[in-house]
Amino acid sequence: MSTPATLNLTSGDPATTPADALVVATTHVGSFSVVPGAMTKATVSKIQAALLSVGATGNADELVRIPGAGLCDAPVIVAVGLGNNKGAIKNERLRRAAGSAIRSLAGFKKVSIAIPASNASQVGAILEGAGLGAYTFTDHLFSKKPNSKVPVRSITLFTVLALDSESKKQLTRARHVVSNVHFARDAINTSPLHLPPAELAARAKSHLAETSVKVTVLDERALTSQGYGGIMGVGQGSSRGPRLIRMEYKPRGAQHHVALIGKGITFDTGGISLKPPAGMHAMKGDMSGAAAVIATMRAIADLKLPIAVTAYAACAENMPGGAAQRPGDVITIYGGKTVEVLNTDAEGRLVMADVLVRVAQDNADVVLDISTLTGAAVVALGHRTAGVMGDAHIRDAVHAAADRAGEEFWPMPMPEELRPLLESNVADIANISQRGGVGQREGGMLSAAWFLKEFVPEGLPWAHLDIAGPAFHEHAAYGYTHKGGVGFGVRTLLTFVEDVLAGSVSLQSK
Repeated sequence: MSTPATLNLTSGDPATTPADALVVATTHVGSFSVVPGAMTKATVSKIQAALLSVGATGNADELVRIPGAGLCDAPVIVAVGLGNNKGAIKNERLRRAAGSAIRSLAGFKKVSIAIPASNASQVGAILEGAGLGAYTFTDHLFSKKPNSKVPVRSITLFTVLALDSESKKQLTRARHVVSNVHFARDAINTSPLHLPPAELAARAKSHLAETSVKVTVLDERALTSQGYGGIMGVGQGSSRGPRLIRMEYKPRGAQHHVALIGKGITFDTGGISLKPPAGMHAMKGDMSGAAAVIATMRAIADLKLPIAVTAYAACAENMPGGAAQRPGDVITIYGGKTVEVLNTDAEGRLVMADVLVRVAQDNADVVLDISTLTGAAVVALGHRTAGVMGDAHIRDAVHAAADRAGEEFWPMPMPEELRPLLESNVADIANISQRGGVGQREGGMLSAAWFLKEFVPEGLPWAHLDIAGPAFHEHAAYGYTHKGGVGFGVRTLLTFVEDVLAGSVSLQSK
């Protein structure tokens, strides 16, 4: 498993502090400039002249590397562009700048960062981005690849702000966010051969072992006897049985209770409704929702947030074995509703339905479910933006939390005319939308949300997060985002829980 870089926060002059590399920020507001931060004017002037001599512009996302000799006590300087920052610099721009710089410095052990923060929130954003940029996954390598480099091991942010309790709180939070996003990334990047549902459950127990989170795992026998027909139906085609992971965090005096549900399809072939071979390898990331809720639970416990949270990870492997469910099968979801399975590749909603019904017993104030649910989400929103649907006030609260956390979500509607298309002739509901007897592709993300809503307990505020686009990144790395598992959703879920704790989310059913 990956080991996060050590994150530090200090005062002083980064240019006169020994390190293997120094990261500075540049801008262009009328003209190119280096942002001073904690450095002296004389140092800034010399670094600025050196960067100008090699054509640095300060454009957003620009990275320029120059020798540090004669300029600072580090042998290398990396300048990262912030662009035209006439107004306040957004936290996410700082987060991505720090991540991009640290990612480019793989092979260096100790790095100083002079990117300026104007408040404690920006301190947290820079540290988060830097820590997330220092990542690699090597668990399956027998020997090192040519030119492979170890990520930065120690990162120190130099700040001109007072090292007060709020800044230190942001440092602590950033450390826990980074370590838990790394956990999620590692799980997602793991070969599906090595991560059947039982192993994901074992990792959850291990990851939460040193916390006050109580973990309960139901195996296939317990799932069958207790009536979890959705999870069992999806998992019955695999020789490696499904699991339901329940995680409970109940600190004394908690006034609010949040429920989280994550989809944990450890590999998705589509079942008998087999997916095309191209790109199927990325379906090891179909458990990204489960990874996110496990990681979030650890972050909540690490931060000792005084709020009750119950989380579930519904885990199965969707395989086309001889015992696999068939198109046309009717299964019984936990609680008794029946579903006609018209497409076995619409499996995520089946495992989520079981748990959405089950969560009624937990007496939560609000429930969020998160999943790589539909390819339609990618068609609608692309590869970097997730969709959020559900009760409008919870949907909007998730969107606001995501915006501050630096994860891209977009609020999507749930048009009422889509619900009748889920009607079945033989069961309470069908698992895909139909028109004229043929599965309908249009609005697939929205009709999937309607399916889930059918199983949400009456009166429980709810939102559904479809992260199919940004959960697994197959293109060139950017900012703090590497190829492979992203760990998407952890920061949004954590921020949403903090917002509920702060009283800024209405928990009334509307």
